[in-house]
Amino acid sequence: MKKLRIYLDTSVISHLDQQDAPERMAETHRLWSKVKSGEFDIVISDVVLGEINRCEECKRNTLYGYLAEITYATVAVDERALEIASRIIDLGVLRQKNLNDCRHIAAAIISGCDIIASWNFRHMVNHNTIMGVKAITALEGYKDMLIYAPSSLIGGE
Repeated sequence: MKKLRIYLDTSVISHLDQQDAPERMAETHRLWSKVKSGEFDIVISDVVLGEINRCEECKRNTLYGYLAEITYATVAVDERALEIASRIIDLGVLRQKNLNDCRHIAAAIISGCDIIASWNFRHMVNHNTIMGVKAITALEGYKDMLIYAPSSLIGGE
């Protein structure tokens, strides 16, 4: 069976070291174990790297340490991705102030991901965004993509 191609947004990587959210941190570590074992093909973007670079030095170093544990592809948010991000805004799925979230979604779309993993329930893991992304992928001729919280990818006990 083909591996799922999963885009990790910054919230997932950040929750590997999120002491104030122990349950989400534990679930993220369970997902990370699956990622480290090679169960998924992982994609991140230059948006993720930029957001990590803006973290405090200690957290930034910790997160880069986690990234060094896995194999992943990095996609650049190019002109095509920026057009999709603009389309997300133009269709009212998200607003201009959420441009980085739009860039995450666009990067996942252009890199052919099956799933975006995110802890961002406000802007990404919600019905309106998921339906909007479905509409955009259909209108623009890209493959359908789902958006899940990491807890949905780790399976039951």
